[in-house]
Amino acid sequence: MKIFIDSANLEAIEDALKRGFPSGITTNPSILAKEPKTDFKKHIHKIIDLCGKYKRAIPISVEVFAKEIDAIERQAYEFLEEFKYEHLSVKVPIGWDELTLIKKLVDKKVIVNCTCCMSFNQAIMAANAGAAYISIFSGRIRDIGCDANTVIREVHQALKEFHSPAQIIVGSIRHINDINEAIKAGADIVTVPPQFFKQLCSHPKTDEAVNQFVSDFSKWIS
Repeated sequence: MKIFIDSANLEAIEDALKRGFPSGITTNPSILAKEPKTDFKKHIHKIIDLCGKYKRAIPISVEVFAKEIDAIERQAYEFLEEFKYEHLSVKVPIGWDELTLIKKLVDKKVIVNCTCCMSFNQAIMAANAGAAYISIFSGRIRDIGCDANTVIREVHQALKEFHSPAQIIVGSIRHINDINEAIKAGADIVTVPPQFFKQLCSHPKTDEAVNQFVSDFSKWIS
């Protein structure tokens, strides 16, 4: 089970990379829009450079920011030409017309992350079109009153049964328990906003135990 960084914040990405645990990075237009205004391409290059700095050749997902299929296709090829990063994946949203583009990109050996999947059927369609990653949005599924973990579990079982190489990325994380539940439901990857990373390492009983050990030894050695 892999943890990706769901952020475009350079400081947060570097903080995570120096600790060694991230297996990838995902971005989207909304995440990028949270950062100070800058040149989009230069910002992605800085993320790639950070991966190089910490010798982490990990997947980086960059999402298209157009809606028309022709424009999405142009952007996909522009990303590949501009960034020239071996592990770049192009995020394309699920959709009927988008499936044609996903297949076209896959036929040209482009790594595709099919994003915005909210249902079992969408995920299966994306996998059959050849997407390497299927991004399921846990929090947004819950927003409409559905059980995200059931969707994740059923997609996982179907991909396993039919020997699909597609990997499930679970995103739209709203709570630390979303991460735990996604892992247990069969996600290959959970992409996590940086504010949850410290929580993943913390527990009050850990602090209690460490403080006790130090205190007991200090009393014994004095």
